[in-house]
Amino acid sequence: MISVRHSTHIDPDFQTFCELLNKEFWVRYPDSQHNFEPYNTVNATARVVLVYSGDTAVGCGCFRPMEKEETIEIKRMYVREEFRGLGIAKIVLLELEKWAVAEGFTKSKLETGINQPEAIALYTRNGYQPIPNYPPYVGVDLSICMMKKLERSDAGQKLDR
Repeated sequence: MISVRHSTHIDPDFQTFCELLNKEFWVRYPDSQHNFEPYNTVNATARVVLVYSGDTAVGCGCFRPMEKEETIEIKRMYVREEFRGLGIAKIVLLELEKWAVAEGFTKSKLETGINQPEAIALYTRNGYQPIPNYPPYVGVDLSICMMKKLERSDAGQKLDR
């Protein structure tokens, strides 16, 4: 049974996933990951979503308020390797969007990398469009920035579990 839980940046399951994600980034971007590490941290402003299969944490993501224009930034999306391809990332993403809409946010931005085609496909399938890279990713060829306008209807999207 799949379940979703809201949490914070200090949640032990979230911290474990952040460590696994960082290790994966070192494999995908061995020559440049050291440049990105300062931007991959989250603090107490982050709203964390964790997805469980039974009692096992299988995926996560978070958002943080970004700008005064009611924008969030999606961060730290991760799904355990053995649970990939099952729609877990979509569940995380839609739950983050739903939470953001409930808090009054109207835009969602994110940065992903050129060596993450599955992430790019997920975001594209869910309405994200490429935008010019925003700081601190301006001029970074490995980065792809994307945005989606959030609407009240996003709060009620079916998760297709």
